Amino acid sequence: MSFRVTHELHHRRSSRNIGTGLVLAAFICIVFGLTVAKVSTGNFVETQPAQEGSGQ
Repeated sequence: MSFRVTHELHHRRSSRNIGTGLVLAAFICIVFGLTVAKVSTGNFVETQPAQEGSGQ
């Protein structure tokens, strides 16, 4: 039993999937790095609960 030769379309699709995966991984790394940098500096602002009755 021999395996059939993969079609050229599968090679292109595989390359596109690998490229998309690498771009997605890079985006996740950038977002994670920015999050770690922002939290580690301590310059983030915590939200305060809204006071009832204010604003009118």
